[in-house]
Amino acid sequence: MWLKPEEILLKNAFKLWVTEKGNDYFVLQRRRGYGEGGGGLTGLLVGTLDTMLDSTSKVAPFRILHQTPDSQVYWSIACGGTKEEISQHWEWLEKNIMRTLSVFDSSDDITSFVQGKIRGLIAEEGKVSCVQEDDPEKFREALLRFEKWFDLPQKEKLVTYYSCSYWRGRVPCQGWLYLSTNFLSFYSYLLGSEVKLVISWNEIWRLEKTSNVILTESIHVLANGEDHFFSMFLHLNETFLIMEQLADYSIKRLFDKETFQEEPSLSDPLQITKRGLETHARNEQFRAFFRLPKEENLLEVYESFLWVPFSHFNTLGKICLSESYLCFASQDGSQCHVIIPMREVIGVEKPDRSSRALIVCVRGKRALRFSEVRDFERLANAIRRRCGMTASPQHSASTEDNPEEVALMVGQKDSSKAVSTEALMTVFHPQDTENLDPKMLKEKMKEQSWNIHFSEYGRGTSMFCTKKTRDLIVRGIPEALRGELWMLFSGAVNDMATNPGYYSELVDQSLGTSTLATDEIERDLHRSLPEHPAFQSDTGISALRRVLTAYAYRNPKIGYCQAMNILTSVLLLYAKEEEAFWLLVAVCERMLPDYFNRRIIGALVDQAVFEELIRMHLTQLTEHMTDLTFFSSVSLSWFLTLFISVLPIESAVNVVDCFFYDGIKAILQLGLAVLDYNMEGLISSHDDAEAVTILNKFFDNVTNKDSPLPQTVQQNSVGNNDKASSISKVDVSDLIKEAYEKYGDMKSEEVESMRKRNKLYVIQTLEDTTKQNVLRVVSQEVKFSASQLDELYVLFKRQHFLSCYWTMNSPVLLHHDPSLAYLEQYQLGFHQFSLLFSLLEPWSLCSGKDTLFLWAFRLLDENQDGLVNFKEFCCALDILYSGTFTNKLTFLFKLHQPPECQKTHCAFCFTPTGRGKVDLQAYLKQWQDEILKKEESIKDLPRINQAQFIQFSKTLYNLFHSDPEEESLYRAVARVTSLLLRMEEVGRRLQEPTSPQKSSTSPIQAALEGALPDGEASSTPESSSDTPSTPITQEAGSIPQEVEWSFAFEQILASLLNEPVLVRFFERPVDIQARLDHAKCAQLKAKTNK
Repeated sequence: MWLKPEEILLKNAFKLWVTEKGNDYFVLQRRRGYGEGGGGLTGLLVGTLDTMLDSTSKVAPFRILHQTPDSQVYWSIACGGTKEEISQHWEWLEKNIMRTLSVFDSSDDITSFVQGKIRGLIAEEGKVSCVQEDDPEKFREALLRFEKWFDLPQKEKLVTYYSCSYWRGRVPCQGWLYLSTNFLSFYSYLLGSEVKLVISWNEIWRLEKTSNVILTESIHVLANGEDHFFSMFLHLNETFLIMEQLADYSIKRLFDKETFQEEPSLSDPLQITKRGLETHARNEQFRAFFRLPKEENLLEVYESFLWVPFSHFNTLGKICLSESYLCFASQDGSQCHVIIPMREVIGVEKPDRSSRALIVCVRGKRALRFSEVRDFERLANAIRRRCGMTASPQHSASTEDNPEEVALMVGQKDSSKAVSTEALMTVFHPQDTENLDPKMLKEKMKEQSWNIHFSEYGRGTSMFCTKKTRDLIVRGIPEALRGELWMLFSGAVNDMATNPGYYSELVDQSLGTSTLATDEIERDLHRSLPEHPAFQSDTGISALRRVLTAYAYRNPKIGYCQAMNILTSVLLLYAKEEEAFWLLVAVCERMLPDYFNRRIIGALVDQAVFEELIRMHLTQLTEHMTDLTFFSSVSLSWFLTLFISVLPIESAVNVVDCFFYDGIKAILQLGLAVLDYNMEGLISSHDDAEAVTILNKFFDNVTNKDSPLPQTVQQNSVGNNDKASSISKVDVSDLIKEAYEKYGDMKSEEVESMRKRNKLYVIQTLEDTTKQNVLRVVSQEVKFSASQLDELYVLFKRQHFLSCYWTMNSPVLLHHDPSLAYLEQYQLGFHQFSLLFSLLEPWSLCSGKDTLFLWAFRLLDENQDGLVNFKEFCCALDILYSGTFTNKLTFLFKLHQPPECQKTHCAFCFTPTGRGKVDLQAYLKQWQDEILKKEESIKDLPRINQAQFIQFSKTLYNLFHSDPEEESLYRAVARVTSLLLRMEEVGRRLQEPTSPQKSSTSPIQAALEGALPDGEASSTPESSSDTPSTPITQEAGSIPQEVEWSFAFEQILASLLNEPVLVRFFERPVDIQARLDHAKCAQLKAKTNK
């Protein structure tokens, strides 16, 4: 590797370098401790220094120095990890530089010329590999060490590196931590002790920051059942953030099969950088905090003061600018934030240059004043530019004072007449304005409180959100304002405003389609709040069907999941149909990610977070119930339905109010408050059933005394009240208020951190469960031991991931179907199958590997989807490892049966078709066929023709390569081949009594010449040149019809059984463990060399 020229004053400092060769201008040196005579104490000391110090000139074992005859100063210009690498650099210098240097008169000119050439070479290399790094020179040095020490595939992208200590027991090893796209790697070399560690991100179970008596702060990594601790970081938080990002990126890419098409910085695994990961994390945090669409990215950040008119003071915070939004969040504890869509901005003014102030005017005759903005002119120009870009005719027209109505009008433009334009609660329970009962009066007082809030804080998308806003939400949002405020706090109002007509188009496209999701939706429609009048009529059922079907059409990855119907039915009660759709989008894709899918990973992660919070806040309960998995099973419905399934509807909507404002934090707080309220009963319970009964009775007695809904709508019926009269009632507002008072200090950032920390463990636990299920099924079909089958699964899964490590276009990614059974989740395309099969097959094939592997792949791929699953792979290996002579021969015979398995040149042109729409009938038929399938008889195997028999014979010869009895095996096959051909020739003659034509080549001789290796056919004693025959061509598939002949499997089997040496070869036991160990060591290298 060429290095940026650096001056070296002492040519042989500390006697660490030995000169290998030199001339008047360059010196090639080898570092002591490497190469010949590199052992002893010198080698140990030098190796230790190489690991500790951050300089490639000291680490690389070879280097080239530039010198001039009349100067004592040397310049390092190149280094290399091997003698071959440094020799290439030396040869380049001799060919391209040495002849030119003689024309210069002065040493300074020579040195300047050499330095210029070297810098030019480095610049050319940097254009390809290191252009996005902060310090390309140091990064190139680190990349050299990374490639030299770990021997990973060249495609593996190094992201960043850190100096740290790795703890083995109580002894720290100082070295270097390298973080690449797919691996966490560590290297240390201290006094002859080398420590090398490589862990795949997809193997990590735990990743967390820890501290104890010995280690003040460290990073704990749990992988493959082993704990690893790294400490002594200069920038521990930065390191942990990058590790967390890479682990999350790996999980999404490998387990969830995400392709990141909307994330340019992450769409190519070969171009991942530290800067790109940090930007991605910052954008995610920005969108989550302000509930913005996924298209928004944080572009600029400005510190400033915002004048808060209702409090009459300036609050310190940060202005965050994205493509379509101007956001502000305070940093002084006032919990004030505001979101201004650029479509609402009508002007930007700069009134006072001395205070660097900026006034942003928005619709509704409102203005926001920012002051002490460092670069206020740049910010003003950026806002003006974005307002011009996002302006549209409907935005530029004069509007009413309420911007919320404008946004909703835009979203509903050109909506279909079939779409409901009213909330179901408005239709089925219109408010009686003349009713002055106490509950209605209290409802009116709530509305008045909110109207006062709107007059002070604003209304619509640019409303200030403060502590007072949360206080009003805890008391409960009025029925008339619930839909509007849900839309605002969830960010769904922005989604709808920027996608006018989108929902109507989805409804038109999705209605009438028939999929697995629509079948499940139809089944669950009448189970959604069946006691509510709105869903006892066609109006409510139709609206629910349209929303759920449209969402399944929009997001087929989720489709439809149980609990979505319950949540959507509540949304339809308080929001218009299109609003309910966008609220569902906000919940499923932003606020509760990964909740509504096949594995409900998001809900399981939040349950793990809930368990962690129970240990932190309810210690008395954890002391009594050491196993908290009970709370996970009980609380699953709490998280999936936001307490709607366990609380009466009139109480549950208050919980949903808090959820849309505070996110999952509100659900976690309420769950802790529920357990705290029932602490005594839970502690005194004797079993899980009694604890469930206690919680159910509690939920039945949670009421909403302020609810204005009539008794026909409320779920808290009279019967339940009489039955539980001995249990005191709990008002939902009091319960929520208590939850905020006791656990409200919990920060959203802490919850997100706990989510990330527990996600790895939850996913790996699910993966382990999947593995056990697969192994239990496959173990009934094969003879492998439990440990061998476990190792095979690990190898198969890793090979599956290898197809995704360095590309986003692999067959397993393009045709991934998350609805498949666990046996089908991990599959291999042909390329990955051939790589793994070549490592595990028991014979040493000398030629024709690719064609044979293609035939094996097609034989195993029964459904012709271009993918092979683990069960199919294991069954094939089981035959080759543990099958009888007949089993193995049958397998080889089948490989040569189909016409497409003749000699072909398109082994690598195989294009998988992928899976289409899931056909349940097809799955049921396949299941039935497997049950009724009889054991295959060798008599059922079709015959093979001449071309296939010739290829079969060649395959047998290829199996014997490097075998101790290779010559005997060759001769045995030659005898069998000759015998079979003679038998077939005799049979053909008996069937065709006509006299044969004269020919110089018999069919036996022709077939033998095609079947046997070079030189074998002529030396076979059974072959005879004077046997009369019919002319025959040797090319497969071109045999004239009148001389076509074939063999049955029984004929071949009987002939081979007469050769003991062949029987011994096929029945020879295989060292399965040795093959598995070899595959584990060579798997990554096989990918590299391919």
